[in-house]
Amino acid sequence: MKRYQSESWRDRSSRRIPGGAQTFSKGPLSFVQGVLPNFLARAEGPYVWDVDGNKYIDYILGLGPVILGHADPAVNEAARRQLADGIAFSLPHPIEVEVAEALCARIPCAEMVRFGKNGSDVTAAAVRVSRAFTGRDKVIRCGYHGWQDWYIGSTSRALGVPDAVRRLTLSCAYNNLEAMHEAFRANPGEIACVILEPATFDEPAPGYLTGVKELCAREGALLIFDEIVTGFRVAIGGAQQLTGVTPDLACFGKAMANGFPLSAIVGRADVMRWFEKVFFSFTFGGDALSLAACLATIHELERRDGIATLWRNGARLQEGTRQLIRDAKLEGSLDCAGMAPWTTLRTSGMTERGAMLFRSLFQQEAAKRGLLTHGNHMLSVAHDENVIDATLAAYAEIMPIMADALRGGDVERRLEGEPMQTILRT
Repeated sequence: MKRYQSESWRDRSSRRIPGGAQTFSKGPLSFVQGVLPNFLARAEGPYVWDVDGNKYIDYILGLGPVILGHADPAVNEAARRQLADGIAFSLPHPIEVEVAEALCARIPCAEMVRFGKNGSDVTAAAVRVSRAFTGRDKVIRCGYHGWQDWYIGSTSRALGVPDAVRRLTLSCAYNNLEAMHEAFRANPGEIACVILEPATFDEPAPGYLTGVKELCAREGALLIFDEIVTGFRVAIGGAQQLTGVTPDLACFGKAMANGFPLSAIVGRADVMRWFEKVFFSFTFGGDALSLAACLATIHELERRDGIATLWRNGARLQEGTRQLIRDAKLEGSLDCAGMAPWTTLRTSGMTERGAMLFRSLFQQEAAKRGLLTHGNHMLSVAHDENVIDATLAAYAEIMPIMADALRGGDVERRLEGEPMQTILRT
């Protein structure tokens, strides 16, 4: 693959942008250096092209915002129409109400809506309004919830967060209901809310989400579902639509506008009305361009039966990948885990460093065959059967290489550049 322009842009970026990118997961720490591209120039459907003209099937999809496919014509046309009328208005625009109504009609817990731009906007808003509503300060979190102090202070990236803030957030492992009970017992009357991702690469254990909901109700805390990833991807109404467990509040983002920046906090009206007192306000909260894209995304997902397509083609990819793992005798070391619209190649029986080197080799070999991935599979509706078949054909070549490297103990030696690095330990 040609790499001249990619290296040139990386050098220019490193002189002006800390870390070389605006998002950690898009920067050099997340890719095998010297092999993977550093900058992309164009995207269409399931494909991206780097600045040197190399083409890839994209399984990162901008970290998840693209649900229909890059540059979807219907969404782009809706944005163009809104662009002609204006984007930022001095009073609310009717499209704010239209999108709020559309979300309330589709998300089980949604009775009222406020908009943001990033997932971190609305998860932070959910925590703040929960504290105001309950009069309590402490938060139990379970998963990844963005960059704001209240959350990031409880992770390995806590630099710059005051200790007083860090002490207010408690961590519980997913699917461990007893740990949640213990956290409440150790902090009686102090927990404002529990915020968790309702489904990850592990599905909720039987009774887990119901148990957390009952615990919160009994203890006077609010339950918040972080549906930034699951919303619009596993169902338009998120994992709560699939599981039948309705939280008090939920946070949506990423895929709700097919790449346009938009997020939303939705929930019970009696809690949401506290935003009339709680300060959650910024210039672009009613950005009409992203809201127009959201309406078009909802319409296209429903018109094209997009959610069913994601599940069907995701299952084809997951089942085919698992078969290739079995064929290569990698069972016990590698699995394709998660729900069909969003899966990951998950290692087991390896050290943290060993797993990162293994994933780096996989990423390298995938890129050589025209696949852009962190080791995860974010699918869009544009990832059709032909795209899935091309991916599985590449995996049929890659899996024996991975098995041979693992058996030979020379995974690191096969890398042609600096490996991926761990960005965050949650």
